[in-house]
Amino acid sequence: MMTGAERVIIREVGLRDGLQALPAIMATDDKRAWCTAAAEAGFAEIEMTSLVPPGYMPQFADAADVITHVKTLPDVTGSALVPNLRGAERAAQLGVAKITFIVSASESFNQANVRRSRRHSIGELERIVALRDSRPTAQRFQVVGGISSAFGCSIEGQVDIAAVVRLAGTLLEIGVDELAVADTVGYGDPAAVRRMLTALLPLAGAVPVSAHFHDTRGTGMANVLAALDHGLRRFDASLGGLGGCPNAPGATGNIATEDLVYLLEAMGFDTGIDIDRVIELCRKIAARLPAAAMSGHLAQAGLPAGWTARARPGPRR
Repeated sequence: MMTGAERVIIREVGLRDGLQALPAIMATDDKRAWCTAAAEAGFAEIEMTSLVPPGYMPQFADAADVITHVKTLPDVTGSALVPNLRGAERAAQLGVAKITFIVSASESFNQANVRRSRRHSIGELERIVALRDSRPTAQRFQVVGGISSAFGCSIEGQVDIAAVVRLAGTLLEIGVDELAVADTVGYGDPAAVRRMLTALLPLAGAVPVSAHFHDTRGTGMANVLAALDHGLRRFDASLGGLGGCPNAPGATGNIATEDLVYLLEAMGFDTGIDIDRVIELCRKIAARLPAAAMSGHLAQAGLPAGWTARARPGPRR
């Protein structure tokens, strides 16, 4: 296991993935406060919203307001999920720095999630990348190509790793700036993560690869360790473990941001994140969402007595 002062990037996805399945609408002011507190805690990237039709997901009707606020925060890259070219066009107009577009490894899940075939989704991604490339260099957004249900699908069951790698190759050929591999329904285990990354990472080359793990069956942090072993240094996480895909029954819970920060810092990795501020923020979010199930451990248990992150050289963010 490689440890030391290596930087690991944690993308906080609670504002999008954490909120999307909740019936209660979080107030826009609370979302702005969440973004501000996350920036002050040291998060370099925040997935702040989803640019979907408000009638489909009322939770994100305030997307423009949240995006406008995040753009005022220093040293933070705000990303947004888009379902199609229209969403990407709106993101570009609003000045979103990074957009995520997802294609499922499972045809059935792609149909259930975005109501179109994978072939159609891939064509839509090609148009989004063309939109990126048509813009002046200073105004170009980054495109994250996400592969959902990469380790299994609640409709089709197990997913062939070779098929996932072929899909990854297609996204890379189209020209994504980052490849994100998601265990959307929590089917992954460390052995599967190792097999996947062994096949996928050589294909990615210099393109960054990130992982999005759910802790549905308790394997989320073990999967992180397996990914770290294979050199991954980018992970999505959600405060309190909030989240779950509304189109995948039972697929509850992302890995909890606060627990991930603790794990990485305890191992000597540098997240650039102030863990005390993360714990404070997690408790505030829990108070604002009293009906939501928060599955993280650290905010409840607190840091161990006398705990400090392992010493590392160089300045902290």
